[in-house]
Amino acid sequence: MKELPIPTFDLSPRKIRLIPLLLRQRLRRPGFAANANVPLPLVPSMPEPIAKPIQTKAPADSEGTRLDVRWARHLDEIRDAQRLRYEVFSEEMGATLSGPVPGHDIDRFDDFCEHLLVRDADTGLAVGTYRVLTPVQAQRAGSLYSDAEFDLTPLDHLRPHLVEVGRSCVHADYRSGAVIMALWGALAAFMRDNQLDTMIGCASIPMRHNGLPAGHAAASIWEQVRTQYLADPQYHVTPRLPLPVDALRNDAEVEPPALIKGYLRLGTKVLGAPAWDPEFNSADLPMMLRVADLPARYRKRFMEG
Repeated sequence: MKELPIPTFDLSPRKIRLIPLLLRQRLRRPGFAANANVPLPLVPSMPEPIAKPIQTKAPADSEGTRLDVRWARHLDEIRDAQRLRYEVFSEEMGATLSGPVPGHDIDRFDDFCEHLLVRDADTGLAVGTYRVLTPVQAQRAGSLYSDAEFDLTPLDHLRPHLVEVGRSCVHADYRSGAVIMALWGALAAFMRDNQLDTMIGCASIPMRHNGLPAGHAAASIWEQVRTQYLADPQYHVTPRLPLPVDALRNDAEVEPPALIKGYLRLGTKVLGAPAWDPEFNSADLPMMLRVADLPARYRKRFMEG
């Protein structure tokens, strides 16, 4: 069995008896630096953040579906998340994905990430997911995922208390809002419990969005957000493969994807112009949320626990 930096077992407690947390912790291996094109600055020694291996109940959605939230601790649970990602990103959105397991979205960062899952409590179906790369695990991986898309040098001083979130998706039949709120609540608890203060990630806009082809929607959304939600200049990052926004229409009346609108309501800032991601056929906006920037009502809802 392959040992992962985050302790992960082949089967979950649904199939084998739960292995005590103490035994799982003994499997943690020393840090290492994986080969990467964009090495990370050294992260000062600090306790490794832990995603508490507990199951919590989330409020039911608008149709009364009961939801369970948990951090994956077994390989079959991670496979559930990867399968949901494939269904949304490849089958629904048209991303070109290849990997070692057909029908799953898998990349090298999965081995280093914590994986958050929301399930339908009645059916066990995985209906929402995020993955989280902590400072220590980013050092082991050799980079953040976003380092391949952007020059993140202006954020180097934030890395010791910064997590990267990504691969967010919700099952098509569960997009009432309850699933994403459950995910955000668990992420907030993780940040609070581990004294982390910054989240970054890439928020994707499909190249064909709201009927507009060829990135015109992404260019128009960038034009909207840059006037109101752009971060202070010292945090601006540069795309490695920029979306050619100057060659695209940027005056279309188009709404950002729901997830991006949600991020902006939380106080998230846009760090610069979008990159083009050919694999996912999307424009990716670099975004950053600092706990200090949460509006009071969201701070009370998510951070006071």
